[in-house]
Amino acid sequence: MRADTESKQRMASKPGLHVVMFPFFAFGHISPFVQLSNKLSSHGVRVSFFSAAGNVDRILSMLDATNLTTQIVPLSIPAVDGLPQGLESTADMPQSTSALLLVALDLMKPQIDTLLLELNPDFVFFDFAQQWLPAMAAEQGIKTIFYSVFTAISTAFLTVPSRVVDWKKGVTVEELKAPPSGFPKTAITGVRTFEAQDFMFLFNNFHTGTTGFHRVIRALQSCTAILVKACTEMEAPYIDYVKSQFDKPILLAGPVVPEPRPGELEERWAKWLDQFPSRSVIYCSFGSETFLTDDQIKELTLGLELTGLPFFLVLNFPADSSKALKMALPEGFLERVNGKGIAHTGWVQQQQILAHSSVGCYLCHAGFSSVIEALVNDCQLVMLPQKGDQYMNSKLVSLDLKAGVEINRRDEDGHFGRHDVYKAVQSVMVDVDSEPGKLMTANQKKWKEFLLNNNIQNQFTADLVREMKAMASENI
Repeated sequence: MRADTESKQRMASKPGLHVVMFPFFAFGHISPFVQLSNKLSSHGVRVSFFSAAGNVDRILSMLDATNLTTQIVPLSIPAVDGLPQGLESTADMPQSTSALLLVALDLMKPQIDTLLLELNPDFVFFDFAQQWLPAMAAEQGIKTIFYSVFTAISTAFLTVPSRVVDWKKGVTVEELKAPPSGFPKTAITGVRTFEAQDFMFLFNNFHTGTTGFHRVIRALQSCTAILVKACTEMEAPYIDYVKSQFDKPILLAGPVVPEPRPGELEERWAKWLDQFPSRSVIYCSFGSETFLTDDQIKELTLGLELTGLPFFLVLNFPADSSKALKMALPEGFLERVNGKGIAHTGWVQQQQILAHSSVGCYLCHAGFSSVIEALVNDCQLVMLPQKGDQYMNSKLVSLDLKAGVEINRRDEDGHFGRHDVYKAVQSVMVDVDSEPGKLMTANQKKWKEFLLNNNIQNQFTADLVREMKAMASENI
């Protein structure tokens, strides 16, 4: 599908940088690309945002009202055996099916080639799945920037050339438990068995004859520059290590703090929260695409009950959410916590809830946007990572930054019990006057001030735009 001609001409008539944003079709990837688009737009950069047609409305809702320089270019998803028609993001399908979106992406090369020829941007910001894009763009004289939507520690630990010694052999779970060669000496000295087992998905063959790891490495090695959603204030050792692994410019987007969502908190939730003392409520959510097992839900909910604190629990499921929620909760749970606990499924105004004065703790999966939301809203952080980069984010926050705690889990399979949940919440909500509690509170205050300093955050974007302008004028 070609970009709208009138829109294209309107965009082309404006001076300044023009970039294409092309994330993978998962909202965990799309959202950071949209947030970056909003930041770049505020500095006059024109953006053409590529995504599947079925994602357009949701992307539009995520654009800032002041973002007047971003156009969305809908893409047609080719037919792929096993990939249901009309499902165009990983949010709409089970994990076993979502890998087929990689097959669809590879079939979209002619479509993307035509669009880039029409739009002729200065840069294409692309994702891990499009390792073929740098060569295509280079033929048209377009520079490419690999935008890593993950923290620098995740890239440094998992997706650097030093991670695999023998490419034909691959890697084992035991090897993945240890850092790669040359990894910086920090508080992170390795990962647990169940975390390494999860990381093995990078080395699966995703129906395309290549692994996710090979896609990422090829993309990182062939692009013009690498952009990391990170800053030296939080991740200097890991940024330096990534620089040492790839012989090309490493740009920094900063933490990309999201703008507050407009609108007041829904009355029913505001009224319920208003009845509790300041900083006493636990808000617990794992995002729209992270699903807990029935056993995890049981231990989590019983752990929340053990704390004796009021809580607002949001659980999502891949199937019929309302029915799944009722089936997953322990027998008699809702009756026992009536008036003091809420169990909800589906979308809620998360930013407004976290900003409410009665909310004092955020128990989450350690997605880095969630971490930032906790810090800027004075919420204690209790982390229960479930997959991928969440494990590394949790280690960064709890071990390096000392700004949150992770729920204790069993090494071999990641099992946690209700008492593990209770102890973690207790440590941040009750034991705040202990020495570790005081240190954590001080660190949280420091990072809140840093993240809410508009001058600092705007400077990240200003520096990025300045570096892009310099790169655009170079013959590289």
